[in-house]
Amino acid sequence: MLNKYSYYTKLGVDESVVRFVESCERGISEQFSEIDSIAEYNQLKVLHAMQVNKLSDIHFNWNTGYGYDDIGREAVENVYRMVFNTEDAIVRPIIVSGTHALTLMLTGVLRPRHRMLSITGRPYDTLEKVIGLSPSNALNLMDIGVVYDEVPLLDDGSFDYASIKASMTDQTDVIYIQRSAGYSWRRGMTIAEIETVIKFVKEINKACIVMVDNCYGEFLEYLEPTDVGADLMAGSLIKNPGGGLALSGGYIVGRSALIEQVAGRLTSPGIGKECGLTFGQTRPILQGLFMAPKVVSGALKGAILCSKTYQTLGYRVNPEPDESRSDIIQAVEFGTADKVIAFCRGIQSASPIDSFVSPEPWAMPGYSSDVIMAAGAFVQGSSIELSADAPIREPYIAYFQGGLTYEHSKFGVIKSLDALYKSKLISFN
Repeated sequence: MLNKYSYYTKLGVDESVVRFVESCERGISEQFSEIDSIAEYNQLKVLHAMQVNKLSDIHFNWNTGYGYDDIGREAVENVYRMVFNTEDAIVRPIIVSGTHALTLMLTGVLRPRHRMLSITGRPYDTLEKVIGLSPSNALNLMDIGVVYDEVPLLDDGSFDYASIKASMTDQTDVIYIQRSAGYSWRRGMTIAEIETVIKFVKEINKACIVMVDNCYGEFLEYLEPTDVGADLMAGSLIKNPGGGLALSGGYIVGRSALIEQVAGRLTSPGIGKECGLTFGQTRPILQGLFMAPKVVSGALKGAILCSKTYQTLGYRVNPEPDESRSDIIQAVEFGTADKVIAFCRGIQSASPIDSFVSPEPWAMPGYSSDVIMAAGAFVQGSSIELSADAPIREPYIAYFQGGLTYEHSKFGVIKSLDALYKSKLISFN
C-alpha cells in the first residue's frame, strides 16, 4: 500500500528522520489554530482592498515608455496603501531588493546634518555600506553629513528605553526600527513592542520620523507597524508580500509627504511617482499579495517546527517553539561550520529547483564574512520560498525561512536533519 513514507524513501530520506520530526510536530500542532486565524484575517484585509479598488483584468495590461497613466501601477499602489493603512505607497518591480527599498526610504528623507538613531542596534549587514559603517566607493549617508547613532537591544531582546531616551534630542530626525532579527540572536520585534516604543519616542520628540524595516514581518500578526504609528515602512516583494509569485520588486508605504520625498529618489525630483514602467508585472504582484497571508502562515508553521525539532535535539534556537513571533526567520546555533554547511545543503536538496546543487560558502557582496545560501527557488533569491543561509563565523548560526506551503517547509526541516544525520554530525537514536 502506498503512503507518504514510501515517497520520503523515494526522495532519499531515512524513515527514522521523518518519524522523529513528526513526533516533534505533534507537540506544536495546537499553536497552528491561532496562525490560521491571523491568516484568515489578513486574507480578508487583502481581499477588501482589492475589491474596494475594483480590480479588473485591464489592470494587468502593459504600458510603455515613461509609463504615464499606468492604471495597473496606480491600482497596485492603492491596494498596498489600503492593506498597510497608510496615505500613500510606492510598489515597483524595478526596486531590486529589500536593501534597495530601505535605501530609497533612508536617502529620500535624510538630509545633511540630520540625525538617524537605530533603536534595534546595528542594522542588517547589507545596510552598513548604505549608512557608511563599512567602506564603499559609493556615496553613503555619512558622506552627505547624516549623523548616525544606535542603541542596542537589551539582553532579553527588548527595547532599551533608558538608553533611547538618553540618546534622543530635539535634533533626532529619524528613529529606525528593524523588525526582523537579521543575522543577530534575537526574535523579531512584535507589533505590541513597536507600538509602545513609537509612543515613547513621539512623547520625547513628536516631530521625529519613525521608519520600520518590515522585511520578513508582513502578515505575521493582525496589525502592521504602520497601523500603530510608523511614519514610513519598506520591504521586499520577493519576501512575504509577494507570496512567491512576484518576480522582483519592493515597496515603501507611509505618509504622503514622505512618500513624495522618496519618490524623488526613486526617479528624480519633479518626476516622482508619475513615471516608471511595471513591465507587465502587475498581475503577479497582485496575485502574489492575494496569496501572501496563506503562504506566510505556512512558512511560520515551518519555522516553529524547525525550532521544535532542533531544540528537542539539544540545540539553542531563537525563537523557541512557544515564543511569540513577528518574522518568519528561525535561527539555530550549531556551534561548528560543518553542521551549518550540512544543514544548508539539506535545505537545498529539499528544493524543487536546483535540488542537485551543493551550496558552498562564498564572499557574497554586502556581507562581512563568507555566507552559505540554500535557495532552490522559482524566483531567484526569494526568501518566502524555502531557503536557509548562514554567515560562516562563530557561533555558527543557520537561519531557516520560507516555504510556499507548510508541507514543503516541513520537508525542508526533514531534509536538513537527514543531511546532518547521514553526515554523522547529529544523532537522535
